[in-house]
Amino acid sequence: MKNIKLLTIIATTGIAAYGFSAKILADDDAPAPARGQILQRIAEKLNLTGNQKLQIKAILREDKDTLTTLLGQLHGARKNLRTAAQAGDANETSVRAASARLAGVEADFAVERMKLYGKIMPILTDEQRQKISEFTQRADDFADGVIARIGDGLAQ
Repeated sequence: MKNIKLLTIIATTGIAAYGFSAKILADDDAPAPARGQILQRIAEKLNLTGNQKLQIKAILREDKDTLTTLLGQLHGARKNLRTAAQAGDANETSVRAASARLAGVEADFAVERMKLYGKIMPILTDEQRQKISEFTQRADDFADGVIARIGDGLAQ
């Protein structure tokens, strides 16, 4: 059960990260949901200036429709893959086809992330970019640890 919760957290992290413009970069003091609080901490750890927050918020607003559409497509493709894999008449061909559709949406989403990265990174200082690299490495190390623990648990 613990592993399922951890996997769920990891799987939703990517999606949650794109919701940060709503709260992380907000200028109000309204309470944030847990996701927003985590992302607010990241913004604080990066020590973003007010100007940086405004610039990032503007970039995310520009791409809001694209991101929302892609997130919807990603969710739909994942649901379709799950449905294909769990169908009573499931077969390799149908699961591979659903998986290929998901891969296409993930590729589109990766391209959009690359574009956002290209717009946002120049706004940040070298120190902030280094901190992001460190955050990313810690997240990768965490995921590697989770995968290892799952593997160990399955071997028992």
